[in-house]
Amino acid sequence: MQKETPGIGRSSPLRPLPNLIFASRWLQLPLYLGLIAAQAVYVVHFVIELAHLVEAAAGSQAALQQLISSIGYKATTQMTALNETIIMLVVLALIDVVMISNLLIMVIVGGYETFVSRMNLEGHPDQPEWLSHVNASVLKVKLATAIIGISSIHLLKTFINADNYSEKVLIAQTVIHITFLLSAMAIAYTDRIMSPPAHPNAEEP
Repeated sequence: MQKETPGIGRSSPLRPLPNLIFASRWLQLPLYLGLIAAQAVYVVHFVIELAHLVEAAAGSQAALQQLISSIGYKATTQMTALNETIIMLVVLALIDVVMISNLLIMVIVGGYETFVSRMNLEGHPDQPEWLSHVNASVLKVKLATAIIGISSIHLLKTFINADNYSEKVLIAQTVIHITFLLSAMAIAYTDRIMSPPAHPNAEEP
């Protein structure tokens, strides 16, 4: 009969103070619920902007003016119908909302799984592929990549509507985007050197 090794295969109850400290992770739950509410606001905003785009395409002047105001487009003449630039700016704004929503999902699901509690999604058909190997380092890299994508959309919107921005603003947004890019590269490189990949051919001791 094998003797059970103490401390292996079973967990002992935590002492009161460590248990209180460990349970404090649930204080983050309202934060993630708040992000879910923020995502719902983005969904409402997306639907409203999409409805304005469809109405403007159907000839609604009120919807067209709403779109022009929301994207900050300033034309030298009064706009009476959609043009390619306005449609492109509105679509980019919708894509921006989608990318921010994706970022929120990464923070909500990945952060909850990493810092609060396991979701036990193993085997679930809708489990995100990246969630199976997520940790704090992977989450930081994915968030940095998502922020670069969002910044790229903003920069593209600015360049399309460049006539309405000063040269100083264009340069500042470009510098900020490059800073985000360099920061993401630094985070990814730091994560790589801190946790190098295991060599598959390495012999086990």
